[in-house]
Amino acid sequence: MLTYLIRRLFAVAVMLVVIILAVFCIFFLIPKWTGIDPATMFVGKQADKESVEAVREKLQLDDPVLVQLFEFFKGLLVGRDYTSGGDTTHCSAPCFGYSFRTEQEIWPVLTDRLPVTLSLALGAAVIWLLIGLTVGVLSALKRGSLWDRLAMTGALAGVSLPVYFTGLISLAVFAYQLDLVSNSFTPFGDDPVKWFSGMILPWITLAFLFGAMYARLTRATMLEVMGEDYIRTARAKGLKEPVVIGKHAMRSTMTPVLTLLGIDIGALMGGAILTETTFSIPGLGQAVLKAITDRDLPLILGVTLITATAVVIANLIVDLLYGVIDPRVRLG
Repeated sequence: MLTYLIRRLFAVAVMLVVIILAVFCIFFLIPKWTGIDPATMFVGKQADKESVEAVREKLQLDDPVLVQLFEFFKGLLVGRDYTSGGDTTHCSAPCFGYSFRTEQEIWPVLTDRLPVTLSLALGAAVIWLLIGLTVGVLSALKRGSLWDRLAMTGALAGVSLPVYFTGLISLAVFAYQLDLVSNSFTPFGDDPVKWFSGMILPWITLAFLFGAMYARLTRATMLEVMGEDYIRTARAKGLKEPVVIGKHAMRSTMTPVLTLLGIDIGALMGGAILTETTFSIPGLGQAVLKAITDRDLPLILGVTLITATAVVIANLIVDLLYGVIDPRVRLG
């Protein structure tokens, strides 16, 4: 298991380096090749030439590409200094630069919003896993029954209905009409009870979409697994049905589910934009939406790197879980 872990960690390190190089090219080289000047975006089109040149000097945009790449990596690892007009400012690691609009460091902005998005993603993931796995397994075991048809109809509705529709309907009914839950976001540190009340609807709304996909995936995978030879062998040996399903069938069923889970949770770390906008949740999704509108490249860069890193880490965890569920993976 230790050898398998070392191999996966090495692969993750290489992948992160590749991601950083790709992000650097997208945000620093492509704009230069296409004639887009980040310095002009920073100060605005109406700024004078001296202001633009001062920003170009501060952001080191005129330095050779390799120097810019070195400073970019250095900023992520240990921080970097920005010099303009004889004044030097230090950007602490991990340094994604300064916002084009507020001129604040990007990392503190992201760390303020990341826990909000993290709580939204993890809370919804727990709900959609419980619902998706339970519904999918029961539908597979009761194939063709009334339960199966109703469950798959509900799953189809969950996949088809957009988040903003189910979110607005749930807000109108449960928050405004029945007044059962809070209709606004409250930080956990201010009031944990009100925070939980305000997160219930976003969790359920997001889980309704993903739970439907997981239910359909679990049902399809379970139907395939239940027809395998080793399942018939386990039954022929006299094992009880709960043991056959729980110990043997579920192990194989969980493999594609874990794969999808790693991708989904990692991607949600970049912000569930529709859910956060519908429920006015101040997470990364709202931040990146505003950054795109304002053309705030450093903030977009920061969210992009966080999302990519989250996907890689989530998939590392999934790979380690593969080794626990299926020992053959560790030998591959």
